[in-house]
Amino acid sequence: MKTITRDYITNVLAKENPPCARIRAGEIVAFETYDCFTNQFLPEEATFETVIRKPGNPATGPLCIEGAMPGDMLKIDILDIEMGPVGIVMLGPGSGSEKEEFPQKILRRVLVKGGYAYFNERVKIPVKPMIGVIGVAPAGEGVSTITPMDHGGNMDCTQIKKGASLYLPVFVEGALLSMGDFHAVMGDGEVEDCGLEIEGRATVRVSVVRNKNCVSYPMIETEDKLITLASREQVEEAWRAATRQMYEFMKEKMGMDYEEAGMLLTMTGDLVICQTVNPMKTVRMELPRHITQSYGFDSISVE
Repeated sequence: MKTITRDYITNVLAKENPPCARIRAGEIVAFETYDCFTNQFLPEEATFETVIRKPGNPATGPLCIEGAMPGDMLKIDILDIEMGPVGIVMLGPGSGSEKEEFPQKILRRVLVKGGYAYFNERVKIPVKPMIGVIGVAPAGEGVSTITPMDHGGNMDCTQIKKGASLYLPVFVEGALLSMGDFHAVMGDGEVEDCGLEIEGRATVRVSVVRNKNCVSYPMIETEDKLITLASREQVEEAWRAATRQMYEFMKEKMGMDYEEAGMLLTMTGDLVICQTVNPMKTVRMELPRHITQSYGFDSISVE
């Protein structure tokens, strides 16, 4: 198994980035990552005056997957997410729904141990580790790791977790996969500056999907959900896009008629805001897999 160390990081997902390693489709690989602050706030003595934030979130990579070509999809099975012992949560004037209430940056270091984040002496929170930034190189100009789009990126989706399979469209030869910005725990919507940012190590299996189910936007399969993801400038634009994508997938890939798709979505589909703090806002539409399986559709990766 290859390990991509955090000696190789990028702040822009771009086709010009030289790959730091290559694998064959189906191989297992581990990515070691910094937190979104490049671990600069982990030392107790670090302050906003002494730390200079780099542009973008540090993403480890990129990794070239041999044989991946435009029009394919990567299937990224998330086998494990390990975390460091300390997470960072921050408030401040830069972003968030109540940023006007926090005119100065506020930071807290949170101990993560034994499956819990110890916020204070009264509150411990069960951890739910997830990958905030995961994406491939877009076809055009490079995109900052702060910004999510159809190539993935900073989607901050809580369902990109252990046991899930993330599908990303391939836009350039080799795909050029990078990831970082792990969270020990984060609420859906990420309503303020960040989740509980943490360094970590993700072990994933990366496969290439070449079939009629390939699409040009990210999707997720969990044990019980099929999910479409959309990132747009406004939340309303994002939820409309995520819903439209699910409609089209149900009709074009699963063979449903539009009326049945609409009835099933309004009865069983869950529309969830992933994050509201990035330049593009991300929303997901979730459909129970027992619905898809009743139509004979088990997985995106199955022909």
